[in-house]
Amino acid sequence: MELIEGGELIWRRALVCASGVIYWGGVYLQARRIRKKIGRTPNLAPKDTRERLLWLGWLIVITGWIGQPLLISGPDAALLTLLPRFSHPATLAPGIALLLLGYAGTLWCYAAMGAAWRIGIDKTGSSKLVQNGPYARIRHPIYSFQIVMLLGTVLLLPTPLSLGLILLHFVCASFKAGDEEQHLGGVFGEEYAAYRQRTGRFVPRW
Repeated sequence: MELIEGGELIWRRALVCASGVIYWGGVYLQARRIRKKIGRTPNLAPKDTRERLLWLGWLIVITGWIGQPLLISGPDAALLTLLPRFSHPATLAPGIALLLLGYAGTLWCYAAMGAAWRIGIDKTGSSKLVQNGPYARIRHPIYSFQIVMLLGTVLLLPTPLSLGLILLHFVCASFKAGDEEQHLGGVFGEEYAAYRQRTGRFVPRW
């Protein structure tokens, strides 16, 4: 098995780190843009222990996504050899493709949600149930596209930490999605129940 090494490893590290910076930098810019539109912050502070733990989980994912490439160095990076089946030059193009697909999908979600976009649950701002664009088939497509990007990082840097980050993200996203569904079900009632029946949580339902 031909392993990743040398200059290619440097490129992979740079791509993963840059994708994390661009993605979460984009979230910050989106939050600022929405704040100007609605006149208040859309990224509501966590209100209880459960939400604080979820925010801690997200912080670990973000830190690992951006920081891991800075820790891996040298042509024989020990971490990469722990997953030799994926430590191959052929995973470079698919990894890049997943990063691009995931980010493009996220921008699609932003466009579909418009001023309704929020980070935290907004108990005063859910006036419309977004059902267009990617939301026509998936209830939480932003989380889905984050997973797509993290799968790309696994292909580019196939380490135990990369796998751990995607698993942690999935756990956090599942809890957060459940909280959001409970809130939206209470706000929109039968409309949301019908929407939930015809959509998937993270993958499309046809």
